[in-house]
Amino acid sequence: MPTTRVPAYVEVGAKRAFAGAVGWPGWCRSGKEPDAALEALVAYGPRYAKALRGSRLGFEVPTDPSGLEVTERLTGDATTDFGAPSIALRADGLPIDDAEGRRLASILKACWRTFDRSAEAARGKALAKGPRGGGRDLSKIIDHVVDADGGYVRMLGWKVEPGPTSDLDRTRSAILDALATTAVEGPPPPGPRGGKRWLPRYFVRRVAWHVLDHAWEIEDRAASAGRKVR
Repeated sequence: MPTTRVPAYVEVGAKRAFAGAVGWPGWCRSGKEPDAALEALVAYGPRYAKALRGSRLGFEVPTDPSGLEVTERLTGDATTDFGAPSIALRADGLPIDDAEGRRLASILKACWRTFDRSAEAARGKALAKGPRGGGRDLSKIIDHVVDADGGYVRMLGWKVEPGPTSDLDRTRSAILDALATTAVEGPPPPGPRGGKRWLPRYFVRRVAWHVLDHAWEIEDRAASAGRKVR
């Protein structure tokens, strides 16, 4: 267990709550109410630690919610209730120096590696369906994550340019370039139609959460399908 409590936040909507670690983008889970979300966050701590394995970032897993310190409580919105963390933290406005920029990029890369490993391990396997028979197949999950990342990078005023490499590689390169630039310069002003922009720290939290959420979905659905076969 960490020697100090991990700063965390809760984002509470009308139907759903999210809990996340302020300094660890991607470590974010939901529940019907804040306490359930905090419990889910701790439960996923070992999986997050596995995702960061080899990054040498010093993540330590708390063993129960008492290892967390809620430093911000946010009022969610329709996106929160739909199923995505939607509100920027006060801490997202803190400046990003070179060392922190490299750390955030390392976390993003670790999340991508986890997603790639999960997708590769599930290739050729049927993913378990939900209770009503729903759920994307593997190729559609991959396409969804790439498309979402391309949409997210536009929130920093960037776009994925056409090129000879794969959509996946070009999207990730654009994300890292956008982060490196906006960490120094800040996000650009709203577009000509008043388009919303994201703070760089919130951008990293949203991208990392989405990538890991689907990586863990693939892992869980592949494991469930395997159990059904046996």
